Amino acid sequence: MSLDLTDTPRKRRRASDASGQTSFRLLTVFAVAIALICLLPGLAVLLAALSGSVETISHLMETVLPRYIGTTVALVALVGASAIVLGVSTAWLVVSSDFPGRRILEIALVLPFAFPAYVLAYAYTHILDHPGIVQTTLRDLTGWGPRDYWFPEIRSLGGATFVLALVLYPYVYLLARAAFLSQSATTYTAARALGRTPFGAFARVSLPMARPAIASGGLLVAMETIADFGTVSYFGVQTFSTGIYTSWFTMADRAAAAQLSLGLLAFALLLALLERANRSRGKHYASRKQPPARRRLTGGARYGATAICAFPVVFGVIIPVVALVAMAVGSEQDLLSSRYLGFVRNSVTLACLASGLTVMAGVILGTYQRFRPGRVSLGAIQIGRLGYAVPGGVIAVGLLVPFAAFDNALDAWMRETFDVSTGLILTGSIAALTMAYMIRFLAAALGSYEGGIANVSPNMDAAARVLGTGVWGTLRRVHIPILLPSLLTGALIVFVDVMKELPATLIMRPFNYDTLAVQAYRLASDERLEGAAVPSLVIAAIGLLPVILLCRGLARPDKKRGAT
Repeated sequence: MSLDLTDTPRKRRRASDASGQTSFRLLTVFAVAIALICLLPGLAVLLAALSGSVETISHLMETVLPRYIGTTVALVALVGASAIVLGVSTAWLVVSSDFPGRRILEIALVLPFAFPAYVLAYAYTHILDHPGIVQTTLRDLTGWGPRDYWFPEIRSLGGATFVLALVLYPYVYLLARAAFLSQSATTYTAARALGRTPFGAFARVSLPMARPAIASGGLLVAMETIADFGTVSYFGVQTFSTGIYTSWFTMADRAAAAQLSLGLLAFALLLALLERANRSRGKHYASRKQPPARRRLTGGARYGATAICAFPVVFGVIIPVVALVAMAVGSEQDLLSSRYLGFVRNSVTLACLASGLTVMAGVILGTYQRFRPGRVSLGAIQIGRLGYAVPGGVIAVGLLVPFAAFDNALDAWMRETFDVSTGLILTGSIAALTMAYMIRFLAAALGSYEGGIANVSPNMDAAARVLGTGVWGTLRRVHIPILLPSLLTGALIVFVDVMKELPATLIMRPFNYDTLAVQAYRLASDERLEGAAVPSLVIAAIGLLPVILLCRGLARPDKKRGAT
């Protein structure tokens, strides 16, 4: 008997190729499944809205829809304009000028990112409402009665604008600051040499060059504004978000909730498309050149710049924290009680599961795009990114409709066939809620993956392929060790976002499965603001974690720059 040794390498190559094809097929199945899950809420909302009667949409148009549209548009416009003014002015001052406290304020201006808007809403209601410390002190000093004076109403469209602008302006600040730092000193210096004042050179040269970044920040602010529920609900401002919740729970009108969700989804996707188009047009502005040297301010301008930059920090961080701590001390809420430990456990469990699932989905989509670039992988990536533009309430409604139908159909079939009730497998557990979080925050995981994979040379993939390592082996042995810091950062961001998420949690949580965000909302809705301060402080403290990571990057000294 003779042995054909020449066939052995050939057979091995065939086996390796077959294994590789199987791995690619499995990766394709996973990536397409993730994309379909992300697409499911939009399709479900569309079908549910179309299945609703014409009378429902006609009734909405005659009653609440014009008010929802007008209030939502007004809120987006006011918050966007306020955030742009705060973000651009503070970013330009810390980049171009030297004034007392600049180094501290440059980092502290990011801190409001840690606070959900509804937490600030609770704090400022406690301070500025009629029984609050401000109006009480005013009446004590003047002797006025309740109707003897006028005071701005915090529970209003203006109050919601104030709170949301304080929380969301860091989007504009960070992007504008990066744009100003990337500009060359040549054009600014030329404008100054031609007789322009510092403000004139800024308005005619620096501001137009940073316009794409500022517009991107403004559009991000707009998307977060339309997605907000906690603030507008507590302040009684009727927007699409509050309308969806009211239709779903108070009125038990699923068709109306779906139709309102469809309108909000269309608005959100329009903003997302504008943001993406603006980002692609603004790519040519990114250049790493020496920015203008900081100009040392003198006289009253020094303290004016300090006051402008300190304003959002004082009103967005210091005052709310002091108020919340004072409220928490006077409350009867015990954070160490078994009930509160249950809230913490539920919140952490959801956040851990959602962050792990979301990062895993981001890695699968990113790996598929890297190994199989094409229309399918690009489409899957784009669909995965859409979740950040879709409000949590819309995702909740979009998932509950098909999942509830599936649960009911499965339970009916099991009863009829086996006389066994399966109950609500998806909608009665945290499975559907975890999936909603994944859809909502998948863009953050994709961003973290893309930031880390840029450090992995394609030559590493080729070398692993030559050594016979397949897709999953390359991912496990090459990519993951290099990507680990970026993936951990992405998981932390998703963890904190899940802790703060309110509308999806309110709509989709299982019975008697409350989180810190739900507890804070419930106590505040019952006007027990002192009790709401305790879970609010915990949420804000956890929210500081990714902000601290961001501040570490901002704190790196720029040795090439100086003050003149």
